[in-house]
Amino acid sequence: MNDQQQTEQRSGVRDQEIRAALDQHWAASDANDFETEHLIYHEDAVLDYPQSGERTRGRHNIQCQRAGQPSNKRFTIRRIVGSGDLWVTEFILTYDGKPSYTVSIMEFRGDKVARETQYFADPFVAPAFRAQWVERMET
Repeated sequence: MNDQQQTEQRSGVRDQEIRAALDQHWAASDANDFETEHLIYHEDAVLDYPQSGERTRGRHNIQCQRAGQPSNKRFTIRRIVGSGDLWVTEFILTYDGKPSYTVSIMEFRGDKVARETQYFADPFVAPAFRAQWVERMET
């Protein structure tokens, strides 16, 4: 096996490990298992919510602000894509029965998240003028 093949093999193994960690993270998020949910973060991780202008620094603070969320929340993963140090999860975050379409962009340093940015979008009614060109999706 040459050096390039070894590098590709290590990269593939790392991607599988990160994907498994993401699956564990999102399952723990849905189960309100705050301890397991936050194992994926470095101690000095940063979480940004650009829409509210908030930045949370440190795994402990990220965990505390999420554990303090008073709403009943559920996570429905639509897809996870990525490789190497950059992974994107598209999911529906439901707070007290109200869905918010969400994108999480996670930047890894080694095997843990160093930075995450989350974007949130509320559903809206499709305008009638587009009906002839679109098809309805299951949400």
